[in-house]
Amino acid sequence: MSSAIVSQPHAVDANKRKRSVMIVVACTFIGALAQVLIKFGAVHLEHANFLSTALSIFTVPSLFAGYCLYGVFAVLLVYALRDAELSIIYPVIALTYVWVSILSVVVFHETMSPLKTIGVGIIVAGVAVLGRGGTR
Repeated sequence: MSSAIVSQPHAVDANKRKRSVMIVVACTFIGALAQVLIKFGAVHLEHANFLSTALSIFTVPSLFAGYCLYGVFAVLLVYALRDAELSIIYPVIALTYVWVSILSVVVFHETMSPLKTIGVGIIVAGVAVLGRGGTR
């Protein structure tokens, strides 16, 4: 006997949708912080092969913390998806790229070229446009 998963349409409460979007915005900060921690841990690995790199996730505190934050990110995302449309929620996750770009300049002193700045602006504009499309 097989059972199929059938999506049941349901009305989305505006307040729940707004809460879900705010949760996902918080997820973008969490995801960016996770990336910074993973990068910080990765630069401290010396000539590691694949196996020792995989094991270092459990032995290097910043790597472990970064991946734990990814777990928090995933749980919060599932929670947010209960009450909002995927087509609204998922594009907001692109803001993670914005925060990572800013943090990479601040924390790792990477350069932000004019072209990268334009790219970040396009991401922000795209998220804003997609977000406005979901309010109708």
